[in-house]
Amino acid sequence: MDDKIRRIYVPMTETGFYILFCLQRPQHGYGIGQQVRQMTEGAVTISPGTMYGTLSKMEKDGLIRLVREEDKRKLYTITSLGREVLDIEIKRIERLYRNSQEKI
Repeated sequence: MDDKIRRIYVPMTETGFYILFCLQRPQHGYGIGQQVRQMTEGAVTISPGTMYGTLSKMEKDGLIRLVREEDKRKLYTITSLGREVLDIEIKRIERLYRNSQEKI
């Protein structure tokens, strides 16, 4: 991973994290939004503008790729670079959680 990608995506925004997390299987923007809403019990919603802007940027940066179009919906999936970024973020979140459990 080059420094530019690391600077942009590490640490990740909550939106970026959920988008990459959901794209571990092919999905379209609307489906990601529904999945995130369900996973977070409505605590996180991603507006269409944010969703499609983030998908476009992530595709341009090589974190996701277009799989196919289905009924005018673009299905994306995570790339190996995206998986690397997601793994770094998951480890960071796990570390934060572990540290929050320690008594001071």
